[in-house]
Amino acid sequence: MRSTHLLALTLPVISLLAIACESTPQPQQVQLDTVEKKASYSIGVNFVSRLNEEGANLDIDALVYGMKDAEAGKTPALSDEEMAQAVKELQAKLQSNKLAKLQAMATANLEKGKAFLAANAEKEGVITTDSGLQYKILKEGSGASPTADDTVVTHYEGRLIDDTVFDSSYERDQPATFPVSGVIKGWTEALQLMKVGAKWQLYVPAELAYGESQRGPHIEPNSTLIFDIELLDINPEEE
Repeated sequence: MRSTHLLALTLPVISLLAIACESTPQPQQVQLDTVEKKASYSIGVNFVSRLNEEGANLDIDALVYGMKDAEAGKTPALSDEEMAQAVKELQAKLQSNKLAKLQAMATANLEKGKAFLAANAEKEGVITTDSGLQYKILKEGSGASPTADDTVVTHYEGRLIDDTVFDSSYERDQPATFPVSGVIKGWTEALQLMKVGAKWQLYVPAELAYGESQRGPHIEPNSTLIFDIELLDINPEEE
């Protein structure tokens, strides 16, 4: 979840925590013996943990201070403008930190990908195209080849270069259908070279995959991807 989204929830969630908080004893003095106390504890753990994951590193004493003032109906120690400005500055700081982290990750992944592809290109059976896409034919096909305007039916498995599987139609036991021109560039290129019945292993450099974008929890910026892809059928463009 994005930092700005989490921080947009800061004040409402603190208000919710304040309603549930009747006192602030040391953690070992709290008896989690009611639904309300258990829920209050759970909200506290989840909320602070999620913000800490984003690098917010909240000051717990100040957090509790604000909660108690809100619970008691006191005038806040900071004006509305000061509170809004503080949250805005923290949002900007977290966004800057996140961008720096992603950039460092992207640089590292790009270097790892280049090294992997350079070594992979020397392996027996691996073919490198002009675009930089690499593939190895695992099974020859005998049917037609799709065009960019066709829709295809495939089975596939996607992995990172450390062999982490991030997607698999085989695991779902359900072939995937999609337009040839509606997928990553590496797939669009490879599919038009394949024949029905073929199974290839693709080695897709970042620029032919998702580039600097992060996709889900596994595909980091500038990730080189490996796919086992089987072309099952072609559905020509409808006239």
